[in-house]
Amino acid sequence: MFANLEDVVDRFREVEGLLSDPAVISDQKRYRELAKEHADLSEVVSVYGQYRQVCSDIEGNRELLQDNDPEMKELAKAELPELEKQQAELEEQLRLLLIPKDPNDEKNIILEIRAGTGGDEAALFAADLFRMYTRYADRNRWKVEMMNTSETDGGGFKEVVALISGERVYSRLKFESGTHRVQRVPDTETQGRIHTSACTVAVLPEVEDVDIEINPADLRIDLYRASGAGGQHVNKTESAVRLTHIPTGVVVSCQDGKSQHKNKAQALKVLKSRIFDQMQAEQQAEMAADRKTQVGSGDRSERIRTYNYPQGRCTDHRIGLTLYKLDAIMQGDVDEIIDALITDQQASQMSQQEG
Repeated sequence: MFANLEDVVDRFREVEGLLSDPAVISDQKRYRELAKEHADLSEVVSVYGQYRQVCSDIEGNRELLQDNDPEMKELAKAELPELEKQQAELEEQLRLLLIPKDPNDEKNIILEIRAGTGGDEAALFAADLFRMYTRYADRNRWKVEMMNTSETDGGGFKEVVALISGERVYSRLKFESGTHRVQRVPDTETQGRIHTSACTVAVLPEVEDVDIEINPADLRIDLYRASGAGGQHVNKTESAVRLTHIPTGVVVSCQDGKSQHKNKAQALKVLKSRIFDQMQAEQQAEMAADRKTQVGSGDRSERIRTYNYPQGRCTDHRIGLTLYKLDAIMQGDVDEIIDALITDQQASQMSQQEG
């Protein structure tokens, strides 16, 4: 598994040299790409250097076990267990670092939440989920920008779409795509019966112009008045925008911006991300038709998590994790779930590498 690490070290040194090349420095796009590659490689090179040193120390101590000096033999024997422990820990670090990186991990995301089965209760749950992700974003100092909402009279959402931007947003939230189910007693339930409702969540990496190009001739643009809460909020001009991508049939509406220009730009951003997501899903289906794990697949037909209010329980069905801290989770304390999902995916990828 570590056979190519010397090549990694050679590439690291090559990139280091290129970063001081005046021709590269003058090309800001290439300089940024190389600087990112340098940062990605530096941790691998550092850990590999420590690993080689520990391996050398182990070899030296084993040679000392053959020494005629009893004190040297005893010292070498005493140091070996700690060195072998360090070796195993560094090997584990290297395995994790050598897992192929998801190219989308650094990206911002388009978060889409839609009420499913359950009527008004599903719409209220959609609002609860959006609040949970918003509070998680606040904890990470990410920015949340509303792009489109369809509200219900009861204060829920039929649909809510937002852009979340910040450091490595996709890497943390990419496992949230899927069907989220809630079990609780609605406020309108007089008999105290538990109802089950559901919402779908889609997490799409924000797409830049370099990722996908859309031919303007393939777009149909419809303008209409934005709906609102009434009174001064009702839009008297046709500022809301609906984009239809004719080749794929993907339709995006955006009305939360104050101007037609901004709504069109936001709608185009969502459209690109949805088309990019479609393309990626098709590629992944072709490449991994026999994939055993669903973690990170983004399959939004899959029921991934249940939020049970009477028991204060949250269960992620993909990894069999159950936590009895639902109140904290709904306040944005979801790191324990996300970390467990990342660990599970890493373990799966490592076993595939070794296989």
